This record gives sequence, structure tokens and C-alpha cells, in this order.
Amino acid sequence: MDVSWLLSFSTLWLAFEWLLRLLALFVVPRNRHPTASLTWLMVIFLVPLLGWPLYILIGSTKLPRRRRLAKAQLLLLLRHIERDNTAPEVVPEKYRHLAKLTEALTGMGVRTAEDWQLLTCYTESLQAMAADVAQAHCYVHMEFYTFVADGETEELIRALEQAARRGVTVRVLYDAFGSYRYGRAFLRTRKRLHQAGAHMQAALPLRLPGRGYTRVDLRNHRKLVVIDGEVVYAGSQNIIARNYHRWDSIVYSELMIRMTGSIVSQFEAIFLEDWYAETRQLVGDAAHPHPSEDDGVGGAKVQLLPSGPEFEYDNNIKLFCAAIYAASQSVTIINPYFVPDESLMQAIISASNRGVRVRIINSAVMDQWMAAHAQRSYYEELLRAGVDIYLHKAPVLVHTKAMVIDDDMAMIGSSNMDMRSFQLNHETTVLAYNTQIAAGLLALADRYIAEANQLALPQWLRRRPSKQLLDNIARLTSSLQ
Repeated sequence: MDVSWLLSFSTLWLAFEWLLRLLALFVVPRNRHPTASLTWLMVIFLVPLLGWPLYILIGSTKLPRRRRLAKAQLLLLLRHIERDNTAPEVVPEKYRHLAKLTEALTGMGVRTAEDWQLLTCYTESLQAMAADVAQAHCYVHMEFYTFVADGETEELIRALEQAARRGVTVRVLYDAFGSYRYGRAFLRTRKRLHQAGAHMQAALPLRLPGRGYTRVDLRNHRKLVVIDGEVVYAGSQNIIARNYHRWDSIVYSELMIRMTGSIVSQFEAIFLEDWYAETRQLVGDAAHPHPSEDDGVGGAKVQLLPSGPEFEYDNNIKLFCAAIYAASQSVTIINPYFVPDESLMQAIISASNRGVRVRIINSAVMDQWMAAHAQRSYYEELLRAGVDIYLHKAPVLVHTKAMVIDDDMAMIGSSNMDMRSFQLNHETTVLAYNTQIAAGLLALADRYIAEANQLALPQWLRRRPSKQLLDNIARLTSSLQ
């Protein structure tokens, strides 16, 4: 029997596999974190015929060219709007480098929140939004990952319907995956608002591979409301019931901040950028927000930090690390998904090593199996470094995303502390150079800690080996970004 053809085929197949491996060395590491590069290269080298299709589907963090051009055009508009930024000198000297770094990365300078309110009650936040929508005269702009009408959000949805019917322009930008996953509940919500005259638009719609394809897990994770260019809401809360329509007993604890003043124009600019990227529409007078002048005194000095694939650098992790390195007394981190990269991990450990008290507040229950195991793989190293870790008791999942530096600087927003939020998701974070806002967040942290269990290293080391194995596997897969 002549087997020469079989040998020739085997040789060609082997050569083809090695060609795929060599090609990966040129493509994968480009503009990518070393850890993620090594993980992808390992997958492709082990199983190239599986690794390459996976990489094509979920390996690229780039937006489609058409979307990138639209984003670039709007970023130029954003910088034009922000040309009269307040000088960084209005913030405390120890944080001026943070203000300068944020402006360098995003074009967003220091602004003023003339009035502000921390909203820590889920129902209170929805009611406050509904009340402001009811007072709207010109327009309401909303941007959320999840947007669903139900028993808890009905008052807000009804306020939006009534606003649209009385002539107020209502625009809602919802993430395609984050909202469509709720099926009929979301479709009914969209139909109701359409019939009332509101404009509903999906962000990052799901498409098959080809022209305009965007990886499925690249999402718009922002949560914000802008009303008449005068009021803004931002934070971690989605528009959905507190239990997110889950079948288990988990309920979510959230944080939103309501602000007035010149900071509103920065959020307006980000909404306009995202709306234009999806619709190619510049929307009337709202396309040219004119911020009120800042006199450098009064109000809270705040700054918007947008992040996402449209920016050249990983804005949020750079600011998180820089803020932690600026701490001299304490760092308090409240975040549901804590899967740091090496730079953030080293910033936290270095702070603890130099005597800064570091507290991390997570939850005992989790809604994402992989993230839960991945973040637990970091606990031992953090505990050995002297970091205090608190797990809020079930059934509450602390979904708040905030950080407090010493007692005079705070960060509030939508960004998790994981590679997804650092590299894939569109996020917004508010930097607040203000002792009162910081005090409010520290009081919230104390409330969470009162309902939490503190981890102890001896107790943590007694976990079953099977759980440790799952944690380590999840940690490796978290690098596939």
C-alpha cells in the first residue's frame, strides 16, 4: 500500500500548524498586555486550529474602522468643548498629577459639581431620576448597560413616557447584550417608549463575523443620565429591579451620584459621542453643550474619566494605580469584580507595605462563576501583604464601584477592577477632589463592613484544594482579553 500521500499530507498539515503559530507571534502581542499575549500565544501554540478562530472572535479589542473614525471625530469635538477647562491648581496639590493625567488621556479637565448627592438606596435613586425626568423641559439622555421596565423601574419608565408625550426629546442608548438578554421584558420596554415617541438605540449591536464585526464581549457598560444639560446621574446602577430578575435570592446594592454644575457638559459630550457612533446623528442644540464658567471656588471639584477601546490607553487602570500611589493614610476599594492586573496588584501591595491601610470590600455571593473564582485567587497574596478584605454577607451583592484615597479624594463610576473593564468595556468614572464626598463614601464603606465578614489568612489557607485549583484556572482564563 502506497502511504507516501499520507506522509505528504502529514508534512503539509504540520507545516500549516507551525505557520499559524509563527503568524501568532506577529499578530497577538501587538498593543496588548504581556500577560494576555502570553495566554493567547499558549492557546494558539497548543491548539492552533481552535486558538485562531477563538482569537478572531474574541481576541481583538479594536472597534470596527467605521466606528473608530466616528469616535475620533467626536473626540475632537469633545476637546473643543473642553478647551476652557479649569486649571488643575484648584485641586489639592497632592492630587494635581491625577487631574493632569486625566486631562492628558481624555481631554477632560477639572469641573465643578455645584450641588451633589450620593444615592445609596436602590429605590431612592430610581425615584430621584423619575422626579428629575418629570421636570425636564428640553431633553433627557440616558445610557445604560441594562434597561428594563418592571415593578421597581415602572415609575421612571412612566416618567419617560410622559416626558416624550409632552414634547421632551428622550434618547435612550442601551447595550445590545446587556438589555436583549432580558428578552420579552426588554422588548416590551422598548416598544412602550417607542410608542410614546422616545428614541431607542442599541449600543454595539451583535453582528456575525465580517464587516463591522465587534467581539461579543466588547460592551457599553456606562450608566448615566443627563437632563436638560443641567443634571447628571452616574454610577453603578442599571435600570432594572434590584434582583436583576434572578431566580436565586441575590439582590444588588448600588451607588449613584447626582450632580449639577459644569461637570454635566462632560457627561453630555460622552453621551453625544456614543450616540453619534451608533446613529451618525449630531443632535440639535445638545450637540454643542456650553459649560458654565468655573471661578475656581465653591462646589466640589470633579472630573470625568471616560475609558474604553476608543481611547489609546487604558485610562481607568492608569488612574486607579496613580491614585493608590498617592495615598498616605488609607485606601478603601469597593468593587464587585476584583481581578487586577499586575500593575494594580503591585500598587495595592506597595501601599500596604509602606503603612497605608488598605481595605477591599467584596461580596460572599457572586453572580459570575468565573469572576468569583478568579478574584479569590488573589486573596492569599493580599492578606499576606496586610490588606484587609471584607466579604458582605448574602444575599446582598455589593455592586458599587468606588474608591476612596485618604479622606479627601474619591472615585465613583461604572468600572469594575478587572481586565474586561480595563480594556474592553466603555466605562465612566468620576474623580472627586472633595472631603465631603470622600466622607460620604467612607460612611457607606463602614455600613458595608458592618454587614460583612473579614477574611483571616489562616482561615483562607484551609480551603479545599479543589477550590484552589478552580481559582487558579479562572485566574489564567481571565487573561484572555
